[in-house]
Amino acid sequence: MSILTRRSVLRGSAALLSAGTLARPYIANAQAKTAELWWAQGFVQEEDISIKKITADYAKASGNTLELNIMPFAPLRQKIVAAMQTGVVPDMFVSTPTEVIALFAWDDRLVDVSDVVATQREELTETALINMNCYNNVTKKRSIYGVPYNQGALPNHVWRPLIEKAGFKMADIPKTWDAYYDFFKEVQKKLREQRVRNVYGLGLNVTTNGNDPNNVFNYFLTAYGGQGIVTKDGKLHPDDPQVKEAVIKALTYPTTAYKEGFVPPGALNWNDADDNNAFHAKQIVMDLDGTISTEVAVLSQGKKEEYDDIVTMGLPLGNDGEPLPAQIITNGAVIPKGAKNVAPAKEFLKYLAQPKLLNEWLKGGLGRFMLPVPELVQSDPFWLKEDPHRKAYAELTLLGPSMPIYEVYNPATAELNGEHAFSVAMFDVMNNGMTPEQAIDKAFKRAEAIFAKYPIQQA
Repeated sequence: MSILTRRSVLRGSAALLSAGTLARPYIANAQAKTAELWWAQGFVQEEDISIKKITADYAKASGNTLELNIMPFAPLRQKIVAAMQTGVVPDMFVSTPTEVIALFAWDDRLVDVSDVVATQREELTETALINMNCYNNVTKKRSIYGVPYNQGALPNHVWRPLIEKAGFKMADIPKTWDAYYDFFKEVQKKLREQRVRNVYGLGLNVTTNGNDPNNVFNYFLTAYGGQGIVTKDGKLHPDDPQVKEAVIKALTYPTTAYKEGFVPPGALNWNDADDNNAFHAKQIVMDLDGTISTEVAVLSQGKKEEYDDIVTMGLPLGNDGEPLPAQIITNGAVIPKGAKNVAPAKEFLKYLAQPKLLNEWLKGGLGRFMLPVPELVQSDPFWLKEDPHRKAYAELTLLGPSMPIYEVYNPATAELNGEHAFSVAMFDVMNNGMTPEQAIDKAFKRAEAIFAKYPIQQA
């Protein structure tokens, strides 16, 4: 698998920041039409205010009517599934969750939006583009099926006061993978010596609920050299010795930490928000978790002192001292087949894809998701100069080495993750007496059966 850094050809930021590029919206001359958009509710109110303003400004400039429906994540996901099953679909919706683009593209249920993305293609990260480039099992080829509007990765969130209470400094935290996470075990031991009984060193997801355990497993897998488990040709590689060794290590570290008492007992049943809640309650010293919503939640409650007590950190180096790629999720807007107003939907998405508008919307959310436009992030002080959390997050998510999600290589991964095959393997080790090798063999057998249903024809 290729590992991506920033785009190989740098474009001049002057072109991006020219007044004409940012001030002049993309509006085609067309008869006024109506389009319906389903959008996910923001984490903070400012996100919703921002998208409402963007849609209102578009309607005013274009003469078109845009029906915006903002819904919480879970109801939106259910509504999307129901709409795609019945064929009664909106004109646009956002990928909730992100892997639905790959799944719906496989079944030829999305409109190709290559022409929309082409309007801003040169400004976007390579990883964001790859995450939208999905395989269609009807046409037997790949194309762009989503318009990327943000991207994210998993930083480490650390309580500095708990580090210091244990007698350490932030500078004491090692730089390489195993040593980095082992350090928090030592912090817990020191806190226990001070009779602090309810704080655990590691907030690692060892549950079979939600997306978090899949994401954490993939990061440990990459750290141990197993990112080639699914390659860009869509093939699974369970027999690759390097992959198998990495999978075993990625399974062993979290399960051993759990069995040794360095992960909270309740982590076995965590949902996606539970590790965040445990971190906010200072029940865990650190948490490896997606986006900086952990920090933004504290700031949005007016707890500036606590916000400053959290340290956002990127990934440690590999055990060999080399930088590791962050696996990047990219959220995109899609047009389902069966939409009645494809032309105005494409027109709006071209408008939305402008870097300035995306920047305004993401800044409204206090930067919890990253703008997939490197040059604008580097030129706007909001991202790299005004806040240490956003700075660390931008360096991890946008400016460092990265890799796409496995689902874009083969949507079988989405089904595999939906069953939490590797999380079940962790459970088998922690509670069913299996060895890591036995648990992984079981998981791989299930993975091979799922991948057999998703053959990808190579060009």
